[in-house]
Amino acid sequence: MDDAERKMQFLFKLRSHGVTDKRVLEAMERIDRRAFVRGLFADRAYDDTPLPITCGQTISQPSVVGLMTQALNVQPRDKVLEVGTGSGYQAAVLSLLARRVYTVDRHRRLVSEAQEVFAALGLTNITALTADGSRGLPDQAPFDRILVTAAAEDPPGPLLAELRTGGIMVVPVGQSDAVQRLIKVTRTETGYDYDELRPVRFVPLVEGLGQD
Repeated sequence: MDDAERKMQFLFKLRSHGVTDKRVLEAMERIDRRAFVRGLFADRAYDDTPLPITCGQTISQPSVVGLMTQALNVQPRDKVLEVGTGSGYQAAVLSLLARRVYTVDRHRRLVSEAQEVFAALGLTNITALTADGSRGLPDQAPFDRILVTAAAEDPPGPLLAELRTGGIMVVPVGQSDAVQRLIKVTRTETGYDYDELRPVRFVPLVEGLGQD
């Protein structure tokens, strides 16, 4: 199967899993997942499956990336915070939908590798930083959208506080060894509305910086 066929199958799988937003599908067609998958797993870049990356982390399943991005409902003027850069794939997809993307990860090596890929792809509206994502990025708050790619037991208070009124956060919530739920949080004038979207499985959100 050639790359064109694989990409067609890739987009078909996204749609069959419920990713129907035209802008999200176009962004995921333009951002080549293969650019974010190294070594042995490069041949599986178009499979709808999570794959291992550096620092014991994973690149998320494309259909989950699509569904989370769709739930976030990013608008062209939005400033977005992503907690958990990982491979950089999710931030790259967001960068085609938003005005500005800030992405943070506790692993310095992941951030520097992602920055190299962003530069190679000419994605100039992403700022990648090594930071404790559980605290968000108070210097740049408030954000229109926040996406968390690691599971917390509850939506983290510091991140909720950094969400603009009318803003949306999508976060996996639950015990790290049990089934987690993907939650969409909308900040209102009077508080927060919570919508449960689907079961998911993510690595746990860890405080502090990594050793690498």
